[in-house]
Amino acid sequence: MGSPRRFRACEPGSDTAVNARAVRTAIEDRPGLPLYLLGPQYWPTWLGLGLLRLIQLLPHGALLRVGRGIGRLVRRLPLHYPQVARCNLQLCLPELSSAERERVLDAHFEALGMGLCESAMTWWGSDAQITRLAHIVGLEHLRRALDQGRGAILLTAHFTTLEIGARVLNTQVPLNAMHKRPKNELLAHFFERHRGRHALRIFSRDNVRGMVRALRDNECVWYAPDQSYRKKGAQMVHFFGVPAATNVFTSRLATLTGAAVLFVGHERLSGTDGYRVSIQPAPAGYPSDSALEDAEQFNRFVESEVRRIPAQYWWIHRRFKGLTADYPNYYGSAARRKPAAAPLNDPRR
Repeated sequence: MGSPRRFRACEPGSDTAVNARAVRTAIEDRPGLPLYLLGPQYWPTWLGLGLLRLIQLLPHGALLRVGRGIGRLVRRLPLHYPQVARCNLQLCLPELSSAERERVLDAHFEALGMGLCESAMTWWGSDAQITRLAHIVGLEHLRRALDQGRGAILLTAHFTTLEIGARVLNTQVPLNAMHKRPKNELLAHFFERHRGRHALRIFSRDNVRGMVRALRDNECVWYAPDQSYRKKGAQMVHFFGVPAATNVFTSRLATLTGAAVLFVGHERLSGTDGYRVSIQPAPAGYPSDSALEDAEQFNRFVESEVRRIPAQYWWIHRRFKGLTADYPNYYGSAARRKPAAAPLNDPRR
């Protein structure tokens, strides 16, 4: 058996850079667009993608201003997203006053709009453009992990900079990324093609075999397991003190492969200062014998990041769903009133 591949920061002429170019070539050589995606039902999607392509051509500051404007507009539309986000903020940050949470909510929708426009920059922007805006802290931890030859699991979370954060880190180390395939076939085709141009592989989030193969090839897997998960193996794990259906497979994957686990934060800096990606080793003893305790450790990391930059977290996701019928329905009628706290002797606490 040959020695494991060791990835280093991308430098002109390096094996990593050649590998990344080979991946992009393979993506570009795929068959073209299926003709049915030109049908009338996809015209609104084409229009939206076309507008994003034009927005991407703007200077960075102008792109962010457009994004904030889009977010403010969406905030005022009669959609369910503000109610979901308001409910999540009330559950997770009860120490804030109602007025403070509303200010976070307003800033959050501006962050969502900026994240949308930044996604266009992620898909179409050049490496030079991304590098100018990139600030990476703790890259030495990732390099040290890859020196062990067993791959690295990069655990991150759904902040509004998830797309641009992955692209920033990918300028230094090629990544395998996990994603949930959109129901819209045009968007699915588009994401797989354009995200794939800048990543080694794009996996569905349930492709365990693909993740194991990548880690055994000493590659990096970028994975955000912080959203609601109610499939086989899910457990109720506290997030901001509230039980939430959670995927606890990550630590088992680390045990199975021997891969290093690192916690990764990403954020939008003020003004036009760009984006920071911060890498740190998982706490000592991770993975442990308890997948539940490992998941709670990761949730504590996400909570600390959320409290630091609350407006940038993905509050519009219905995070608090249960695995049984007796779990509170926070997003039905409960989304319009203050969530009732579970009694201290409630097993859900």
